[in-house]
Amino acid sequence: MTAGKGLVIVYTGDGKGKTTAALGLALRACGHGLRVLMVQFIKGGRATGERLAAPNLPGFELRAMGEGFTLPGHSQKSWPEHRRAVAAAWDYAKKRALSGEYRVLILDEINYVLAHPELAEALPTAQVLDFLRRRPSELHVVLTGRRALPELVAAADLVTTMEAVKHPWADQGLPAQRGIDF
Repeated sequence: MTAGKGLVIVYTGDGKGKTTAALGLALRACGHGLRVLMVQFIKGGRATGERLAAPNLPGFELRAMGEGFTLPGHSQKSWPEHRRAVAAAWDYAKKRALSGEYRVLILDEINYVLAHPELAEALPTAQVLDFLRRRPSELHVVLTGRRALPELVAAADLVTTMEAVKHPWADQGLPAQRGIDF
């Protein structure tokens, strides 16, 4: 079987399921023996289900490198701390992706980073677009997060927008649930 052309895939929108879709793609890729690297730009120390399961999936590496939520009142970190985490996550992801070790690179929540005025200065969109153009030809890159910029959408081979129709937290005030939301 030939390697094929690496795709640029964007999962965006206000609905739930962007990271979940990327994880489903990772599971499928690992099932076919492809090595996958997932770098999380916002998610940090919380013990999410994907972080707990990752060591059990051969060929799957997950690095949660963010400082957690950036919403006012929810973040315990300053903007400079968030920006340093973004820069470190980008450097790590780029270096590992260019090593040739992986066939799939998932940049979780990077769309949000690029669209957020306080975070985008740590990672200019032009750097990401340049990486997408210069990446190894067989590397699939998945970019998740709300508010994907038009330039990323234009550069992508596949774009899926998750639409929020109903959400238990927003509509009913139910808290996030282990195994479902994190």
